[in-house]
Amino acid sequence: MANTRQIKSLIDGLSFTEGPRWHEGRLWFSDFYTSRVLAVGADGQAETMAEVAEQPSGIGFLPDGDALIVSMRDRRILRRSADGSLSEHANLWDLAPWHLNDMVVDGQGRAWVGNFGYDLMGGAPLQTTNLIRVDPDGKAESVADGLAFPNGMVITPDGSTLVVAESFGQCLTAFDISMNGSLDNRRLWARLGEDTGTTDVHEFMARASFVPDGICLDAGGAIWAADALGQRAVRIAEGGEFLDQVNAGTGVFACTLGGSGGKTLFMCTAPSFAEDDRKNTRDAAILYTDVDVAHAGSP
Repeated sequence: MANTRQIKSLIDGLSFTEGPRWHEGRLWFSDFYTSRVLAVGADGQAETMAEVAEQPSGIGFLPDGDALIVSMRDRRILRRSADGSLSEHANLWDLAPWHLNDMVVDGQGRAWVGNFGYDLMGGAPLQTTNLIRVDPDGKAESVADGLAFPNGMVITPDGSTLVVAESFGQCLTAFDISMNGSLDNRRLWARLGEDTGTTDVHEFMARASFVPDGICLDAGGAIWAADALGQRAVRIAEGGEFLDQVNAGTGVFACTLGGSGGKTLFMCTAPSFAEDDRKNTRDAAILYTDVDVAHAGSP
């Protein structure tokens, strides 16, 4: 799986980016420490789509075209209307034990939202947390627990399966989505590393093999996963076989497929993920390269 592709830069001068989504001919993404959601075209020209003071993260789109945006620190989901105005779609303060994280929105407008579960940046011990579903009317409930830092998520094209990247579980976990939005039949989709035997984040990072962050699904049923440790994005088959790999030469923390044919792999890159390192720097970038299999499912 030697990386022979040409990798180009779409945009640089960013703080730390997450939640890349290809939408209506442009790449939307969150830039954490400038508190902005941006959309950038193939020409590299960026437009600020929203300003989120409490740090934006996951992004999704409702059936009517409005955008949902995670506001991390105050644990809210914001709704951006077509005129650019922001309103509160859901308040998850009582359901999420710590900052919200990534999110995926299905074709019915239901959003699944992860959270840190604990004070990661403050050095608290690793612990598991829950996954929250937000319905189109803004009502929310916890639908799964015991997840080791639920991060990127995808939903299959038929809407029947949700796959969650458990960053500190070093795995991808699948659920069946029932008609009423409950999650059933939890199962291992891919094991990416073995138990490190520690709850200390620094020891975990030293011992871990693969820390899956943002993910996306392709038409072959494989998942591209950003490896927050390995400076790469890896295409993974159900069961865990590595099918392809793109080495970025810098940290890769999220990825998505897009472009005119859905075969452009966009990668959110930065030298590291630590808040103290990134918040006052502007050396993050969006890199991209061509791959063989097009996008599928959500996001």
